[in-house]
Amino acid sequence: MAGTTLQDRYAPESRCFGCGPANPSGLRVGSREEGDEPVAAWLPQPHHEAFDGVLNGGIIGTLLDCHSNWTAAMHLMRIRGEAHPPSCVTAEYAIRLLRPTPTDGPLRLRARVVDAGADRGSVEAELLAGDRTTATCRGTFVAVGPGHPAYGRW
Repeated sequence: MAGTTLQDRYAPESRCFGCGPANPSGLRVGSREEGDEPVAAWLPQPHHEAFDGVLNGGIIGTLLDCHSNWTAAMHLMRIRGEAHPPSCVTAEYAIRLLRPTPTDGPLRLRARVVDAGADRGSVEAELLAGDRTTATCRGTFVAVGPGHPAYGRW
């Protein structure tokens, strides 16, 4: 996928384990805008496996969580007419592991906002290996204000 990631553009100093560009030990999910729905590609490594050839479920959750959070933040930025996405945190999310996620090639993430208010967005996302969905997520992501530890961290 070509182009600057949302994380590099808006949060280059973020140390988030899942998506922070400044975390050399993190997963470094890089979401990109493709129409109205951010997408990401990610390449698993052997140390991300639960067992040979299969991605760990916690890693799957982290990938879906971070990509969904950025999807909500970008939506809130657009509806607010702002130039920078608000710092958002996960209020809740649930994943469904539909089948083993192979680690022998790149994975794709897709997400879309299905409901939103002034300070929150509900997102549905999926993780794909090739053309097969291996996991899904639904979560609520909330923009935080002053006094919250995540405020201004983007």
